[in-house]
Amino acid sequence: MLGVSPQDQRQGRPPQRGPPPVGNSQQNSVAEQRQEPKPKPIGDRCNPLCPFFRCAQKALRITVEHYRGRPVKVAMCAMVGDRCVGPQCRFAYCEKRAMLPDGRCAFAVEAKSRAMKSFEEELQEEARLASSLGIKGKRLEEI
Repeated sequence: MLGVSPQDQRQGRPPQRGPPPVGNSQQNSVAEQRQEPKPKPIGDRCNPLCPFFRCAQKALRITVEHYRGRPVKVAMCAMVGDRCVGPQCRFAYCEKRAMLPDGRCAFAVEAKSRAMKSFEEELQEEARLASSLGIKGKRLEEI
């Protein structure tokens, strides 16, 4: 019989249908598909639709409203019955502890500082290139 191992024949199990079991490769592919959620700040402010944003009173509800025919996610407060005010609420907190006291997201502030560092590094690189070429007081683009 096809698809039946000798051990299955001895124990009287019916033959298996479908592809043979692969083992850990299927589990690994499922684990690779699952990704850790990313913070979703609006600008540098915390957003109630962020996967890490929580309400201490368990009153945060994510609903879908339709705006101009398109579905839009909206954070609603079950205590007030209106839209969530986000970081201004006294019960709001961040699961990753990234919400700063003024309502900004630490992830967004960190990302902006990284962008500034890369610009500074770029200027230093340009200065190094200019000094190695023996050019003083001129931009590399002018040459």
